[in-house]
Amino acid sequence: MNVTRREFIQITGATAAGLAVSGLGIGLSPVKSHAQMLKTKYAKETSTICCYCAVGCGAIVHTSQKGDGRVINIEGDPDHIINKGSLCPKGAALSQLTENSNRLLDPMYRAPYAKEWKPVSWEWALSEIAKRIQETRDSSFQHKNEKKQIVNRAMGIASVGSAAMDNEECWIYQALMRALGLVYIEHQARI
Repeated sequence: MNVTRREFIQITGATAAGLAVSGLGIGLSPVKSHAQMLKTKYAKETSTICCYCAVGCGAIVHTSQKGDGRVINIEGDPDHIINKGSLCPKGAALSQLTENSNRLLDPMYRAPYAKEWKPVSWEWALSEIAKRIQETRDSSFQHKNEKKQIVNRAMGIASVGSAAMDNEECWIYQALMRALGLVYIEHQARI
């Protein structure tokens, strides 16, 4: 049998490829495949808004029904008017906010002139915040202006809202700020 150089290389290459494939355990017999169940099949589905920027993209959060409430999956909401199911890279990584071993679960406090943060209880942190708001409001509250008109405003406190709040949350937040007498109310999306 006369084999040319070109045919020898082709036969050698085909033989090597066949041996390589057979060594991987790939057979030509039919294989029975099984569909895998989705991890979100029995999960609770909740719609939310991405917390990263002022766009307000909608997301769907799937949480476990096993009693632990762990976040299983977060994806874009296809019914949301803004993003229509798509998310930016930061929004696509939203699950890392909740399922993160480095996430702080307790408030931290750094005393004036201290260099270290220390963990404090939620009760202490919330009462301290309320106390400081009350002190600042009382010290800067104006009942009347220079023209003796009633204004009832707190001039020593300002507020910067969050872009991650929906309309209902914004209404409640705005009502709280107005009830405190704040005049300087801004929103993060406008800065």
